Amino acid sequence: MKSATVVGCGIVGLTAAIALQEAGFRVKIVAREKHGNTLSAKVGAIWFPFEIQPKEKANAWASLAYLRYQQDLSPHSGVSFIPFTTAYTAESNSDWTELLPKGAVRKALPSELPRGMETAFISLVPLAEPTHYLPYLFQRFVENGGSFEAVEIASLEELAALDRLVVNCSGLGAKQLCQDEDLHPMRGQILRCEKLPVASFANPTKKGALSYVINRSEDCVIGGTDYENDWNENADPADTELILARLKDTGVSEEPRILETVVGLRPRRSAVRFEFDPVYAGVFHNYGHGGAGFTVAWGCALELAKILETKT
Repeated sequence: MKSATVVGCGIVGLTAAIALQEAGFRVKIVAREKHGNTLSAKVGAIWFPFEIQPKEKANAWASLAYLRYQQDLSPHSGVSFIPFTTAYTAESNSDWTELLPKGAVRKALPSELPRGMETAFISLVPLAEPTHYLPYLFQRFVENGGSFEAVEIASLEELAALDRLVVNCSGLGAKQLCQDEDLHPMRGQILRCEKLPVASFANPTKKGALSYVINRSEDCVIGGTDYENDWNENADPADTELILARLKDTGVSEEPRILETVVGLRPRRSAVRFEFDPVYAGVFHNYGHGGAGFTVAWGCALELAKILETKT
């Protein structure tokens, strides 16, 4: 049987591993930590192409992922489809709306807009709650014959020696592994709260002033921040106040009950690195998905599996 090793156990690594298994590979995941301690476990995990390039590829990957989430829709997976209001301007990437199924998206009426939004779409999109979906994927990976090893990889040379085919899904860790100067953190701080009686929405139209509410089955995620090249992983009380002030500005008068303040560093790049390494022929890089990991991971994984099938 063909074999491959995936480095990374977040949403990008898990989906890549399962897609390769479905293509007939025996797959091992190697990572410093399991899925519960990755960036993927911290995020709101709603389907939305946010801060990811190139636009055309991202939209295509997102469209494939949308269809895959439809297959995973079940009470046990943590996947559901919810209405999501997203603000846009003339400069926004709104091409993704044309790729959704018929009837899944429409322009919001003025009466439906949170305060401060001028134009927005309301779309029915996947929500993959990390506390349920990541364990669901990991269990599927193991049941398909996959194995996991907790190892910290120190160099690209060491990574390349893991297997004949190695998929690098190490996220921000690829900065050191690959000496990638283009890869950098985009710091996100969110408030995990009790559910709010409002519709889920996002307003990404103002750089540095990202605002969103994602109501999930058991809690609500209020965000956020999108600070480039910020390595601070500690919660900042000033950011908490900013997030709450922006929430109030949208017309939400109810004071949220905060359960937890969470900080994560998104792996931002001028474009997703999705290619074979120029030196190590058996290494395929799949990282730099910015704030859209859950949005495009399945699309990347499915394309990756097709590419690696031709390599064997």
